[in-house]
Amino acid sequence: MSTWKRAAGALFLGAALVSRAPAADAQAYDLVLRNARIVDGTGSPWYRADLAVRGDTIARIAAAITDPGARVIDLGGLAVAPGFIDLHTHAARGIFQVPTADNYVRQGVTTILEGPDGGSPVPLKPFLDKLEALPKSLNIASFLGQGSVREAVIGLADRPASAQELERMRALVEQGMRDGAFGLSTGLFYVPGIFTPLSEVVELEKVAGRLGGVHTSHMRDEASRVQESVRETIAIGERGGLPTQVSHHKVIGKGNWGKSLETLKLIDEARSRGVDTTLDQYPYTASSTRLEAALLPAWALEGGAKQTEARLKDPATRAKIRAVTADLILNERGGGDPRNVVLTLCEWDMSLAGRNLAELTRSRGAEPTMQNAAETALLLTERGGCRAVFHSIGEEDLVRILRHPATMIASDGEVPIFGRGAPHPRSYGTFARVLAVYVREKGILTLEEAVRKMSSFPAARIGLADRGVLRPGMKADVAVFDPARVRDAATFEKPHQYAAGFAYVIVNGQVVYESGAMTAARPGRVLYGPAKSQK
Repeated sequence: MSTWKRAAGALFLGAALVSRAPAADAQAYDLVLRNARIVDGTGSPWYRADLAVRGDTIARIAAAITDPGARVIDLGGLAVAPGFIDLHTHAARGIFQVPTADNYVRQGVTTILEGPDGGSPVPLKPFLDKLEALPKSLNIASFLGQGSVREAVIGLADRPASAQELERMRALVEQGMRDGAFGLSTGLFYVPGIFTPLSEVVELEKVAGRLGGVHTSHMRDEASRVQESVRETIAIGERGGLPTQVSHHKVIGKGNWGKSLETLKLIDEARSRGVDTTLDQYPYTASSTRLEAALLPAWALEGGAKQTEARLKDPATRAKIRAVTADLILNERGGGDPRNVVLTLCEWDMSLAGRNLAELTRSRGAEPTMQNAAETALLLTERGGCRAVFHSIGEEDLVRILRHPATMIASDGEVPIFGRGAPHPRSYGTFARVLAVYVREKGILTLEEAVRKMSSFPAARIGLADRGVLRPGMKADVAVFDPARVRDAATFEKPHQYAAGFAYVIVNGQVVYESGAMTAARPGRVLYGPAKSQK
């Protein structure tokens, strides 16, 4: 027999053996989900089918799967979607204390990314190694933070980098990408990112882009200069030669509401000329960050806490800072009322969680005027600072951004220690809230489009080729829920409440949540960016 005939025969025999293998195996699959309403993540209309898992992979989706499985679950028509992918979390706050990340898993999230807003460990490898060693319920990955890179080389100084410093930062970015980062995030609102000129950001993003990374940005300004900041975010991608993303897009301050009409037009114009620009959003009309970052001018924070403290001790400088802070309470993060600034966590006094600037100002015997509330903010900063929630976003802007086809969903949350502090409810409810409020109640999105914004879209954004869609050969990250019952329970007043309506959550083929409780399975993995395998 000729060589080619033997090869063809072997190939035919192999194909026959592969086709017969499921029937010959007593347990064809490890898990079979029957009577499912498949919402596959692509945005296509849902359909009824069964889904089978073998190992960590989706093995088959068909109208009826009758082959045996080690476990078979009849879902009775519940929705089955790809596990949700959250590209913007601060999960380092809590993941090592709560490696099950219950708050995320219970709302269908199976993959989270760390390192947003320009902040991450530098170097990145020790952090990723520590995550590798952590038995965890979901997958986790990371960006590298440009602000952290700058701080490692320049510190917290307000000055341009020298040629030598820029070269050192390029090397750190390359190392971070090769350690496994998915891209380089910027936090140009925060110190020291705010001190970085556009040209310097672009030079570092060129390194990330060359290695397959993306850029995500907490922009310089989300209030009066929001359009200018969107233009800069677009320019970073356009000049840096990589995909670019506006993080947690919002418009802050009543005087600025409506400007999303212009910012989204800028996104559309950029995309029409070939700039790969996208955005993400959480579905709440309040933001959250550190009090001092939101309410003190950047120049007051330059150099770090000791220098800030020294400036506050000088009466003339303190007065200048207080004037800026009062204006920010009136026109930006404070939404025109000190009651809109609510503390979530002060490490030095846990009893302050849930109290607002107006209350605290009265407690020290002063009327809650803008100037007096600003002084309260400075006193809190001197004590060590706090995290806070700021109610200053308009619902019309939120809905307009949510509808935009280039918007995906991301929480900007953390992994809270249950019952500790008064965190923004986005950590517990982002994905469930979109499904409950903006799909079921308000009809802003279809179920299929909402799931796309939570799964295949974020997966495609960072190049996760094996997750985000329900399809044979993809990793078995799956969320099972009842579209009629899913809801976010967390509120600003009572944030420590898990989402409801999810029946099962599966990560890498293993059930990590069912019957209202986390299981003992810890199948979560560290996922690595595109440069990890490159030499």
